[in-house]
Amino acid sequence: MTSSTLEITPRTLSRGAVSNAEHPIPLTFYLGTHQPGWLNTATVALFISDRRLRGYRQLPRARTAWALDSGGFTELATHGSWDYGPSPARYIGHIRRYRDQIGHLAWAAPQDWMCEPWILAKTGLTVTDHQRRTIANYLQLRHLDAELPIVPVVQGSTPEDYLRCADMYAAAGIDLTQAPLVGVGSICRRQATTGTGSILTRLHQHGITGLHGFGVKTLGLRRYHHLLASADSMAWSVAARRQPALPGCRGHLNCANCPRYAHQWRNQLLADLTTAPAQTALFDPAGGQAR
Repeated sequence: MTSSTLEITPRTLSRGAVSNAEHPIPLTFYLGTHQPGWLNTATVALFISDRRLRGYRQLPRARTAWALDSGGFTELATHGSWDYGPSPARYIGHIRRYRDQIGHLAWAAPQDWMCEPWILAKTGLTVTDHQRRTIANYLQLRHLDAELPIVPVVQGSTPEDYLRCADMYAAAGIDLTQAPLVGVGSICRRQATTGTGSILTRLHQHGITGLHGFGVKTLGLRRYHHLLASADSMAWSVAARRQPALPGCRGHLNCANCPRYAHQWRNQLLADLTTAPAQTALFDPAGGQAR
C-alpha cells in the first residue's frame, strides 16, 4: 500500500469522521458525482466512475477519501458485456494511476455484473452466470495486483441468490466474513422495498457485516442505513434536474451538476439519518418472508 491509498479497515469504515464529521452516524457516505474536478475542492468523500476519470490527461488531486466505481451498470446496459470496456489489465492500470496521481483512494469496485432483470435481458445470461463472472473478475484483478484496495461484490436477485454468491466466493477461497468491505450490487432500483432489507439482513446473519450499498436512494438509506457500513448515491442530481437552480446559483438552469446543491442535499440526508429510527427484524428466518 502506498501513502496515497487509504487503507481499508473496519475502523476506517465505521468512523463517521471520514465523511460525516457533522453527523456522527456509523454509515460512511460517498457523495456520487460525474464531475471529477470536485476532487480538488471537496472535503467530503466522493464516489466517481472510471468512465468519467479515464479520459483525463491531468487528473485532479483529492483532498479527502474517495471511492472508484467501475461503471459496470452503464457498460452492461449499453453493450450487454464488458467487451467494449477496459480489459482487467487496463482497469488495473487505471486504478494504479488514480491511486498515485489523485491520492486518497479508499477502495475500488471490480468490473462486476449486475443482475437487474433488464440487464439480464441485455446480456442473455442468468443470475448464476453473472455471479460467476463477477467473482472471476475479482479474482483476476487480485491476481494482477493484490495490493490495490479492490473490494468483492455480491450480486443476485433474491436473498438466497446473495447467500449463494457468498458461498461461491468461499469455494473460490474468499471468505467474505473476513472482508472489511463487501459491495452489495443490484439493489439501487428496489431499496424502497422490504426486499433490500431482507437481503442485507440475511448477509448479516451469514456473518458478512461490512456492507456497501451501491447507488442507494434516500428512502433506502433512511430504512436500512443501520445495516450498511457505507453507501453512495447520486440521487441529488436527479432531484436537482427537476427543479430550477437554487437562489444565488448563476450560470445554470438547474443544479444537476452543482456542488452547492449536492452538499446541501447530502447534509440534509445525513441529518435525517441521525433521527431515522432503525428498522430491525426485517427478515423472518423461520418463515423466510420479508416483513
